Amino acid sequence: MSDQNRLRELKARLPGSVESLVEEFTSPLMAAARSWGLSERDAQEAVQDSLTDFLTALDRFEGRSTLKTFLFGVLYHKCSERRRKNKREEATEDMEAAFSGRFGSLGVWNSLPRGPEEEAVNDELKAWLEECAKGLSDEQRSAFQLKTVENVATEEACKIIGVSATNLGVLMFRARNKLRECLEKKWMKR
Repeated sequence: MSDQNRLRELKARLPGSVESLVEEFTSPLMAAARSWGLSERDAQEAVQDSLTDFLTALDRFEGRSTLKTFLFGVLYHKCSERRRKNKREEATEDMEAAFSGRFGSLGVWNSLPRGPEEEAVNDELKAWLEECAKGLSDEQRSAFQLKTVENVATEEACKIIGVSATNLGVLMFRARNKLRECLEKKWMKR
């Protein structure tokens, strides 16, 4: 269904139109929110807020961009707000809570740790990538996520982030270089 037809159905509040929109876009929006560094709970809230804001502003939406671009743009702003809020609220981990979460009352593991052969490489690489991604700016991380992971077209990614195609190219170049350099340093220290 074309965006124009879907938009007409949504504005007319036809039965099933909202459900169809939510069904189609929830998974990709969740994946994007999670990849932008939000926890599962925060990602769910950001996606819900994005869809709610879209439906609230639906009558004012003129269709100058695709629904997908508009929804990802709203999500991008919601994720940025939530990340700023989370940074302000960050607290250090309570050692007692960490210990009691891993060990039972007799000092025995609640669940055995994974074997080094099973998970070492995956866990190490995942940790490296997460740590290296923290070194990227929000715009670089968003550009990398949209273009590399979500495979969003350049024009749509530019609309979502609010940059020109040239600037998007610069953001991608810098993000890739920072990630590569960070991973190379970590590999050399290994």
